[in-house]
Amino acid sequence: MVVGSAERISVFLVAENRLLRESLTRILDKKNEIAVVGARPFSPALGDEIGATAPRVLLFDSFAAEVPHLQFIRLVRRTVPKIKVVLIGMDEEPQNFLQAVREGAAGYVLEDAPSMEIVAAVLAVVKGHAVCPVELCSCLFQQVAGSWNQMPTFKVKCNLGLTNREQQLVFLLGRGMTNKEIASQLRLAEQTVRNHVHHMLRKLGATDRLAVVEMCRTEGLPV
Repeated sequence: MVVGSAERISVFLVAENRLLRESLTRILDKKNEIAVVGARPFSPALGDEIGATAPRVLLFDSFAAEVPHLQFIRLVRRTVPKIKVVLIGMDEEPQNFLQAVREGAAGYVLEDAPSMEIVAAVLAVVKGHAVCPVELCSCLFQQVAGSWNQMPTFKVKCNLGLTNREQQLVFLLGRGMTNKEIASQLRLAEQTVRNHVHHMLRKLGATDRLAVVEMCRTEGLPV
């Protein structure tokens, strides 16, 4: 394990295969802007270690849409709210990919992706970009198109009192985006985004941003 300076992008790697962990660690650490702060096989108990190191990126190899994995991702994102999650999927299964997006993954690459593609994904998500394999882009568009008319915006507006703009922000909060990243994506002033978030916390009586996301998810908002 190599711990870099504050300027470097801290990455925690979760991968079952020891040789793969060692290989990816060497590749990532060769990049001047990246430092691997942990490399472990998957275990639900890893949440505490990741919370202690507070990496900027979690790189999770061989992600499958199974309960232990999903619970782990949720725990990590609650523990380190600003963390960017990049998942390496086992195959081109659309449902696995869509579930990863629902859980707030900022990047998703296929298992057979070349190492430089994985490095590029880590660098991209830190800049606020999303990473989606070309092979799965169409299913994401189809999912959005198919669910657009079923999005329970009116229900959320009535039950929680959130405006359409606030609901739009909730979706981005669910992706783990910062106020600055949200402002850039929506072309708003950062202070405007900060005000919206403050109003949502007050409206819902929520203690933090993730609590807002969870309350909206309970009402059926796809975040």
